[in-house]
Amino acid sequence: MTSTLIVTGSPSSSSRTHRLAGLLRDKLTALDVPSSILDLRTLPAEDLLHARFDAPRIVEALGQVAAASSVVFATPVYKAAYSGLLKTFLDILPQFGLRDKVVFPLATGGTFAHVLAVDYALRPVLSSLDPLHVVSGLFVLDKHILVQDDGSVTLDSEFAPRFDLTIGSFAQAIRRAGLLHPPASHGALAAVG
Repeated sequence: MTSTLIVTGSPSSSSRTHRLAGLLRDKLTALDVPSSILDLRTLPAEDLLHARFDAPRIVEALGQVAAASSVVFATPVYKAAYSGLLKTFLDILPQFGLRDKVVFPLATGGTFAHVLAVDYALRPVLSSLDPLHVVSGLFVLDKHILVQDDGSVTLDSEFAPRFDLTIGSFAQAIRRAGLLHPPASHGALAAVG
């Protein structure tokens, strides 16, 4: 079955980015887009930093990317760039590691001063890995991500419609590329969450 892999590149255990990835996974699933999360923070740091391509967890992670038909790269923005953890992982992907995949860059940050990191830092690297298509990226301000008592997140009412619209466009891009069958039901994404 076709799948979307959501790669999260935050080094923090209480990451809003990782929690937002969970919300994204749930919304994609509701759109009949099977999705799973690869949390880069769980990979062995020594293996990542030393580019040990044969290390079992690295082999598994690279296999998850290879098996996915579409990939979301979710990262916090630090100092106007995506995380070093994500950069390290992107460095070990094969030269054409995103070939024939639809890719969605997603970033979070504390200020709009970092919004260009999606298009000027992350997008060029993703494009160099030969994807079929890199859809328009999305930057989410931390203040729009509301952490609930149970650890889950919701988006404030100001930003939620834009998030839903972007996810719907990503799902459509996957379908247009022939990487996913039409949805079983034709409900509006707004009804998802």
